[in-house]
Amino acid sequence: MSKKIVIDAGHGGDDPGASGNEIIEKDLTLKIAEYLNKRFNELGVENSMTRTTDTTLDPTDRVNKALSFYGNGSDVILLSNHINAGGGDVTTW
Repeated sequence: MSKKIVIDAGHGGDDPGASGNEIIEKDLTLKIAEYLNKRFNELGVENSMTRTTDTTLDPTDRVNKALSFYGNGSDVILLSNHINAGGGDVTTW
């Protein structure tokens, strides 16, 4: 069974995420997602992106968008990328 990948660029639109040194998280996560998409395409790996532009996705929209591509089967991998600025609390799932 071949895997399908959903690439989720963190933040976006009204939610910039962390920022510092002229770097805004939402921009960097989108660039990372674009690179991953391009590379997976070169390798022939089926993939989709939750956002391809600077758009706002609330948590429910983000989940629904991710599920809309391939569902939630065991053959689906979700890569959600974030660039944290440090500080804050670590949550254990």
